[in-house]
Amino acid sequence: MSDTIVTPNPWQALRQFTAARIALGHTGVSQPTSAQLDFQLADARARDAVYLALDTKALGTDIEAVRPEIGPCVQLHSAAANRHVYLQRPDLGRRLDDNSRAALAALRAAATETRPHDVAFVVADGLSSLAVAQNVAPFLQVMRERLLQEQWLVAPPAIVLHGRVAVGDEVGELLGANMVVVLVGERPGLSSPDSMGLYIAWAPCVGLTDERRNCISNVRPAGQRYDKAAGRLHYLLAEARRRELTGVNLKDETSGLVSLAGEEKRNFLP
Repeated sequence: MSDTIVTPNPWQALRQFTAARIALGHTGVSQPTSAQLDFQLADARARDAVYLALDTKALGTDIEAVRPEIGPCVQLHSAAANRHVYLQRPDLGRRLDDNSRAALAALRAAATETRPHDVAFVVADGLSSLAVAQNVAPFLQVMRERLLQEQWLVAPPAIVLHGRVAVGDEVGELLGANMVVVLVGERPGLSSPDSMGLYIAWAPCVGLTDERRNCISNVRPAGQRYDKAAGRLHYLLAEARRRELTGVNLKDETSGLVSLAGEEKRNFLP
């Protein structure tokens, strides 16, 4: 369909500020063909992100390349035997299988550190393996630069296939870590099939409820950039370690810190 017969929307200028499908114009009572095809492509990409198998070995190699000082990745599996079971039984994605629990118990028994790890990073494919495949390694590289400046004892990174957010609680508990950060693929949207979320919890244990977590969402180059997300995570980790808590009692005040650092705070009114 030619663009010359598409009636433009008067709000079209607003499209420069958002990836949302607004001000698409119309042809009669229908959407333009290009907008309809774009919607179908986005829907297909979102579906693919949910079902795409995560290459855990390749991801482990990428993580080890940017975090060599904390050892090889631990490859784990949730109690969901495959992707179909994972999608039908969310509860199984929140727990490890028997072999994974045994592997973590052996790892902890062989540890030479006398004090518990300050933080454990757990990667779970969640609802978008594309998100973790693309974003985990470059994000951890940025985060590494911040943690190396301070005395953080970091556990070996864990990758959980067919895992959900709460599976990190069990991993952190079995490793004896004070805190866990779960990097997980978020539910794909029609403009963001590759969005990664970060979930932080102090004193992880099986049965932890969501009000005890902090979340940083939409981490990706086209969303919340790695440097900004790493800054927010670093702040939350430091405050959680200092105050020994996370969740509703721990507020993200990084925007105020940025303002104090010299960024002019403007009123939205003219």
